[in-house]
Amino acid sequence: MHRASDPQQALSQGSSPAQSPIRVGFGLRVPHYDEIAKQGISADFAEVTSENFLGRGGRAHAVLERVRAERPIALHGVSLSIGGMDPLNERYLAELAALAARIEAMSVSDHVCFGTFGGHYAHDLWPLPYTEEALQHVVTRVEQVQDRLGRQLLLENVSSYVEYRASTLTEWEFLAQVVTQAGAGILLDVNNVFVSATNHGFSPEAYLDGIPAGCVQQIHLAGHSDGGGFLLDDHGSRVTSDVWRLYERALARFGSLPTIIEWDERVPPLAELESEAEHARSVATTWFSSHLERMERL
Repeated sequence: MHRASDPQQALSQGSSPAQSPIRVGFGLRVPHYDEIAKQGISADFAEVTSENFLGRGGRAHAVLERVRAERPIALHGVSLSIGGMDPLNERYLAELAALAARIEAMSVSDHVCFGTFGGHYAHDLWPLPYTEEALQHVVTRVEQVQDRLGRQLLLENVSSYVEYRASTLTEWEFLAQVVTQAGAGILLDVNNVFVSATNHGFSPEAYLDGIPAGCVQQIHLAGHSDGGGFLLDDHGSRVTSDVWRLYERALARFGSLPTIIEWDERVPPLAELESEAEHARSVATTWFSSHLERMERL
């Protein structure tokens, strides 16, 4: 799929003002498996957590095959630990490569973080110190993963609640350098940008402006909650109005990109999740239509 780097280019590719040029999807979750197995999904594509589908067989794979028969699927991992010091898990990479090939995954992604130490998995996404040393470490590991998978890796920015005194780069400078040097892509989580910006006192707009437009390939949207003095990225509610506004700015900066709704806590009925995905399409449609109208008046 061709990726437009700016709204004007996206609109010039045959998309009418009445129809958003974006594709929308959402993450498949266990409470919806039975319903999805019967009726499929209405979204343009689906995202699944890679670790839930390594190996073959079982109910989860039946749902995966049901969806894949009609829609593309994006693989999104949580245990690569690309910034960790433990050796990369070769068995995991082999199984991930096999799964991606079997379902012809539209993308494979994971997070810019570490989640392992001394051979133990923390089942969490810990932020990295943004230093030149860490940068080169991550670039090397991303290159190794891409060589092992035989394809480009998309990297997602995480939400964070602590910062490191040793950091010499901003998060967006670090992310931009990693993907530029390693030839990777970005899965931009707009909610995570907003959560981290609020928690650490930086500008979310400056974050978006610091990311090379051509590097972003997908967008994540999710809900967060007020933790009392900080925002918690819990994926447990609808996308907030602040994040929708930041999403519009992301559209202006990055153009037409596949957009994914994540909802992991207090998971709603499937119809509500699909409605949230369609709302993302509506927001993008409205934004692109108004932008085209402004362009036509110039």
